[in-house]
Amino acid sequence: MLEMRPNCECCDRDLPPSDMGALICSFECTFCVSCAENRLGGRCPNCGGNLVARPTRADHFLEKSPASTTRVLKPEGCAPSFG
Repeated sequence: MLEMRPNCECCDRDLPPSDMGALICSFECTFCVSCAENRLGGRCPNCGGNLVARPTRADHFLEKSPASTTRVLKPEGCAPSFG
């Protein structure tokens, strides 16, 4: 099951589970559309994988399967590390 991380790793923007503007890689690194397109060129700076739309989770499922509350942020900034 997806963690549904609560924020963009680059800019720390809130990305609630119902947000259609969250993108993830296969390791669930999470970014907002703006950072993914403007800073990262659609690639995860951690693994180099492509970023795809994160599925949303319906509110009635969040009670049984809540989204993560652990924020992940790259303190050194967010620049592509893979070419």
